[in-house]
Amino acid sequence: MGERTREERLQIMLTAEELKALDDWRFSRRMPSRASAVRELLKRGLAAEGFATADAGSKSQSFGLIGSAKPAKARSKGGE
Repeated sequence: MGERTREERLQIMLTAEELKALDDWRFSRRMPSRASAVRELLKRGLAAEGFATADAGSKSQSFGLIGSAKPAKARSKGGE
């Protein structure tokens, strides 16, 4: 399996209840780390919304919920 490079760091704050839910979910699936569990949950959440990945160079303003900002085109894995 090829090694991935992760160039961006994301720091989040969780409540005790959120952390417990994350750890319970992680341990039930034997995931190696909290970070891997968060990445998997993020991937699943985005996929559930029909959004796989952002086009390269997309700006955060392209994903606004209010106003006339148009969402960037979703791009799925595998060229679908």
